[in-house]
Amino acid sequence: MSAGAPQAVVLMGVSGSGKSMIGRLVVERLGWTMAEGDELHPPENVEKMRRGIPLTDADRWPWLDRIGDLLKAWADEGRSGLVTCSALKRAYRERLLKARPDLRFVYLKGSEALIAGRVAARHHEYMPASLLKSQFATLEEPQPSEPVIVVDADATPEAEVEAIVEALKRA
Repeated sequence: MSAGAPQAVVLMGVSGSGKSMIGRLVVERLGWTMAEGDELHPPENVEKMRRGIPLTDADRWPWLDRIGDLLKAWADEGRSGLVTCSALKRAYRERLLKARPDLRFVYLKGSEALIAGRVAARHHEYMPASLLKSQFATLEEPQPSEPVIVVDADATPEAEVEAIVEALKRA
């Protein structure tokens, strides 16, 4: 699948939806590059989240621009890649599409109860479980008019990866 034009995917969803784990499995299968969007947050954003303060749109714009710059760099290098990013609002996804118009989104969709159970059972360096409610409140689920593949976050990791790979082949 890496032959031909380079592809770019943003693996999106709320915290705890499985972006990091599924992303690693997808890029391993496809031989792509991967970046963790969380690592591109400015230190001020990380500190706010660590203190349990939800990010505002103003906080997110520079972060999204850094992700967009990375996506453009991959295109310039002829490299296919996947970046994890919550991409909760349509405006955020539109901003990323301006940076990379051929971008596809993969939305790991799960219920608040499912994701809350996962978040409660894990430790994240700076994303406390208390912020999950604000993520679901902010979430604007992607619409069919967007370049999105929707995957059930309650499926097995193997099934999720298979669904993503097959959908990308058809895209």
